[in-house]
Amino acid sequence: MNPVVKGFFDPETWTVTYVVYEKTGSSCIIIDSVLSYDPKSGRTHTKLADEVIQFVEKNHLKTEWILETHAHADHITAAPYLKSKLGGKVAIGDHISAVQGVFKGIFNLENSFSTDGSQFDHLLKDGEEIHFGDLSLKALFVPGHTPACMAYQVGNAVFVGDTMFMPDVGTARCDFPGGDAHVLYRSMRKILSLPPETRLFMCHDYPPNERPVQYETTVAEQRKSNIHMHDGIPEEQFIEMRTKRDATLEMPVLILPAIQVNIRAGEFPPKEANGMTYLKIPVNAV
Repeated sequence: MNPVVKGFFDPETWTVTYVVYEKTGSSCIIIDSVLSYDPKSGRTHTKLADEVIQFVEKNHLKTEWILETHAHADHITAAPYLKSKLGGKVAIGDHISAVQGVFKGIFNLENSFSTDGSQFDHLLKDGEEIHFGDLSLKALFVPGHTPACMAYQVGNAVFVGDTMFMPDVGTARCDFPGGDAHVLYRSMRKILSLPPETRLFMCHDYPPNERPVQYETTVAEQRKSNIHMHDGIPEEQFIEMRTKRDATLEMPVLILPAIQVNIRAGEFPPKEANGMTYLKIPVNAV
């Protein structure tokens, strides 16, 4: 059974949040939510998350799962906020422990911070299926951008996370800790081996040449036109391109606040003695 997909685009982080469901009144899942964060003031707000909540409530949907494709470096997840309003379980791929281990060291997190993924309600294994109403989701392990990336397949729709972008934008960077362009190439081939008509939903869009924002394409379109990964591009050519390109890219604006929150399943660090929560900025570490 193929799902209905509703996307919510956040222009501040170029991120798309998805609500996936069968019909009005059915169960649903939410993928890659956004909590807005101002790095200048340290303040958060819930404008996009509230739009998602309004849509879920208006369509009488029951939230079963709130899913992350990976520990994002460009936005903070709104998963705890959505869970408090809509219910559901928060899940991510089971390789998140590798990411937590790296960044616990970088941020020198408290000793009590566990690197076993236990902050999440559930850890998804490659090939694992979960059900929501009459629909089912299959988790696909697609590392490379990070060592813990997952894509999620629901019927004829696949939510690819940051493995790839729209055909005129290309593919994800691989220079974050644990990233690997060789691994990303193979992950993308895994996705692009699906039937040509498979619908692919991007986690981000960075539209060139003033084109409108788009975040849905197909396997056939990606194999024909992806500027980094169309058919005929051998692995070594992709690696050379990706390595050179990554060396020119700046770090995402929100990588330092986002990562240390997202590896906690969206919870902020424990309050300190004065009742305040603080995010750390490691110097010359990333």
